[in-house]
Amino acid sequence: MDKYINSHYIDKYIKFADSLSVAVGKAFSWCIVILCLGTCYEVIMAYAFNKPTLWNFDFSLQMYGAIFMMAGAYTLSTQAHVRGDVLYRLMKVKTQAKLDLILYFIFFFPGVIALTFYGFDYAALAWKIKETSWNSPAQIQIYMAKSLIPLAGILLTIQGISEVFRSIICIQTGQWPARLVVAEETEKILMRAAEEGGEPKDVI
Repeated sequence: MDKYINSHYIDKYIKFADSLSVAVGKAFSWCIVILCLGTCYEVIMAYAFNKPTLWNFDFSLQMYGAIFMMAGAYTLSTQAHVRGDVLYRLMKVKTQAKLDLILYFIFFFPGVIALTFYGFDYAALAWKIKETSWNSPAQIQIYMAKSLIPLAGILLTIQGISEVFRSIICIQTGQWPARLVVAEETEKILMRAAEEGGEPKDVI
């Protein structure tokens, strides 16, 4: 009974973490649209009207930073991070899970915990002095953007715990738990489509 309860809550946590990471990642993906519109506006104003803006450069940096920071947990949850898996893919599934579990504690958690801890101090100082961009004549405010640093660390920590649970389950069962969304390499999609004799379909 206890084992069932623990497994039940672990499964719920994994689904919660995946859902949260995917939702935040998709929400912040709209920053790409805003970034493109801002760039188009700048090009039109600079080359068509000879009136370049003072704010667009810093605005673009903030949009790009928001995408980069807040998409980290989404990318982790969908296995979309670039990895050198030449040897990894040759390992048995349980060996992969054991290796992942070790590396999460050696490299991942120290990094994201430091990001969260120092990110709070970094953001708090920026809010305290109402920090603006020193590189911008328009004095663009950046303290709100810096608030995303600890938030990104929290999201990565939540998703990292989920990945640890996945590794433990895989070590016990020999199978990776299903993911809410899976990112696949184009090579794998094309190979599967060729085997099935159909058109390749996007996974995300």
